[in-house]
Amino acid sequence: MLAQPQTQTGASVTTTSSRSASPTIAFIAEELGVSVPTVSKVLNGRPDVSPATRERVEEALRRHGYKRRRAVTPTGAPPLVDLVIHELGSVWALEIIQGVERAAAEAGVGVVLSTLGGSHHPEQDWLDRVLARRPVGVILVMSRLDPVQRHQLESRSIPFVVVDTDGETPADVATVGSNNWHGGLSATRHLLGLGHRRVAVVSGPDDVLCSRARIDGFRSAHEELRLSVDPGLVRYGNFAVEGGYRQGRELLDRPDRPTAIFAGSDMQALGVLRAARELGLRVPEDLSLVGYDNLPLSAWVDPPLTTVNQPLHEMAATATRMLVDTGTSQGGRLRRVDLATDLVVRGSTAAPPEG
Repeated sequence: MLAQPQTQTGASVTTTSSRSASPTIAFIAEELGVSVPTVSKVLNGRPDVSPATRERVEEALRRHGYKRRRAVTPTGAPPLVDLVIHELGSVWALEIIQGVERAAAEAGVGVVLSTLGGSHHPEQDWLDRVLARRPVGVILVMSRLDPVQRHQLESRSIPFVVVDTDGETPADVATVGSNNWHGGLSATRHLLGLGHRRVAVVSGPDDVLCSRARIDGFRSAHEELRLSVDPGLVRYGNFAVEGGYRQGRELLDRPDRPTAIFAGSDMQALGVLRAARELGLRVPEDLSLVGYDNLPLSAWVDPPLTTVNQPLHEMAATATRMLVDTGTSQGGRLRRVDLATDLVVRGSTAAPPEG
């Protein structure tokens, strides 16, 4: 069950003379020369506090290691999970949202969805709204918090989980992802096993962790067979259709074009497929193509797309269950989870053309 609502001031621990004990908000208010309601407003994300006072209170909370015992939903409000995703408008994002909603509904928890318009870092006004809602927890998709924002959630005992991280996360931050390195390895092994020796890879941004991991797997598959990788066949871009199209045109316009392309997402693969058709190339007769994610549409394109199955629904649902279990149970602890990937072979791959 959820914890009972706290008092109006938000005090969460008993005052003690021990140096190791967390102070009450009354102690912090007295130290700063402000009122107890002012400290409570900062804790609860209220906007009616001056920026200078807010900064002083947050600094004192950090300095004293203040932490609420439990984040609780305001009286009369339903329990919520906050989901923040870097951008909407893709089938990939929809799969994540559906996974979160499914698990949240099973637990009787509502979902608040925010989008960052392509950014990977939320603004402070978003975090202020989260503090005011006091959700069961926060799910960050391809997004990250800075150290100050992280402390703001931790000091209010609001747990958070990062899904499909866009970069290295501290060891004590809970994450849910998939084995991107193995996904890149299995996709490239498949193409090399068919006999392809000029295999290109088109991935996402080079500062995004999953992009680099998939390319590392691509390289490892070549190393297993002691094959060199042509640097010109390794491309970073974005995970969207237009990114795949642009990189596909450049690769397939080369006089020494690749006979196979591993795309870092199914959407990129669709862009490569269009580029190939504009150039008069047939898939898989002239070009083999592998995608990543196994989105529902990958089975319906022509030809059906060979792709790496990334369990997006289960990644999102796992993150949601982690938060619900932690937010509603005594002593729950978040952890790092890496789900398995597997290759789904369909009609877009074949042996390379002769000659």
